Amino acid sequence: MDTLHMARARYKQLVDNFATDIRAGHLPPGTQLPTHRQLAAEQGIALVTASRVYAELESMGLVSGEAGRGTFVRETALPPGHGIDQQATAEGMFDLNFNSPSLPDQTEILRDGLRQLASSGDLEALLHYQPHAGRKHERAIVAHHLASRGLSIDTDQVLIVSGAQHGLATTVMALLHPGDVVATDALIYPGFKAVAEVHRLELAPIPLTESGPDLDALEQLCQNRRVRAVYAMPTLHNPMGWVMDIEQRKRLVSIARQHGLLIIEDAAYAFHAEDPPPPLAALAPEITVYVSGLSKSVATGLRVGYVAAPVQWVPMIERTIRATTWNTPGLMTAMACRWIEDGTVTRLESEKRQDAKIRQSMAREILNGLEYVSHPASYFIWLPLPEEVRADQVVMELLRLNISVSTAEPFATTDHVPHALRLALGSVELDKLQDALQKVRQVIDEYSY
Repeated sequence: MDTLHMARARYKQLVDNFATDIRAGHLPPGTQLPTHRQLAAEQGIALVTASRVYAELESMGLVSGEAGRGTFVRETALPPGHGIDQQATAEGMFDLNFNSPSLPDQTEILRDGLRQLASSGDLEALLHYQPHAGRKHERAIVAHHLASRGLSIDTDQVLIVSGAQHGLATTVMALLHPGDVVATDALIYPGFKAVAEVHRLELAPIPLTESGPDLDALEQLCQNRRVRAVYAMPTLHNPMGWVMDIEQRKRLVSIARQHGLLIIEDAAYAFHAEDPPPPLAALAPEITVYVSGLSKSVATGLRVGYVAAPVQWVPMIERTIRATTWNTPGLMTAMACRWIEDGTVTRLESEKRQDAKIRQSMAREILNGLEYVSHPASYFIWLPLPEEVRADQVVMELLRLNISVSTAEPFATTDHVPHALRLALGSVELDKLQDALQKVRQVIDEYSY
């Protein structure tokens, strides 16, 4: 056998040996493996071969390489995506993973809405196909709703979609091409990552500051790369909870105009912020597509969202709606528009802000002493872990205690994934939330010693 084949055989043997030991539990989660140089010396292989062994194990999901810390065995018993891909929570599980906030009277609101719809004069029309972008009067209702949120647009600029996620997907499909580079924050909403992966976009991460994306880094990125678009959540960022101030927004817009960027503004959680600065779409209406919906403010099962776009892009997005869903279901759209008109949506938004404040206050008391990031009226918390604590081990232990949380992995757009948890506070009843958060604190404290 020649030298090249021997090296390949040795490399594969090492990968297989490590994989077998990890899966058999001989190398338990959290075990720190030798450095690349140590492995090369111990096994009598080239440094590049040692690096290749660890890269292969990382691609298999068995280890994680962490800058400045080393290579560690991962917790392989975690569900795919560390829970973020689970669409249903097991019976008895405290769900701190997904936010599906619902107030006590919302079931009755739904019953009343269905009764009113059943007695309406245009019920038969809802049995048929609707215009792809929504019926004209319903688009006008949404336009009026957005005007009260600081975004004044014409009715013809509004397209009604099947939730904000569908709005993001149709925007990307209509206006971007596979291979396009999109600047995003280093931590972003996982749903956009999913859209980007399916559409084969390249996400270029922007480092984070305490109050928003590092705009100096964004400008440098645009000078060095051919960036096509920037994805932003300026008002109530998920998962960091920040609200960018007006000067940050103006500078982001200036960079986008200078470098010819499309801005995709995700406002799914914007209702949590009281009196925020104007949306990016109000500051740069000619280059911004604004996407939001009623999943968080009303109900996740409603699946009614909306896109506001420059008029020249509306036909392209409309064609994509036709290609994906033809139109948003008329029944759901009609009911959602009634709730916008009669003030139900505004009332629910206000009540959910107050509910979120109560939950954040509870979390602040229980997590006292831990450094975390949140907005005082939001339904989520970003919790970096102490340096000696590994996120996958914490998540696995919490799963054993019937508590579902997410690590940073689904949110990260960088190769280096920080050890942190994202805690969703909106899906668990208040008394159960207190118990769940106390267990989260207990597990973190146990791993910190």
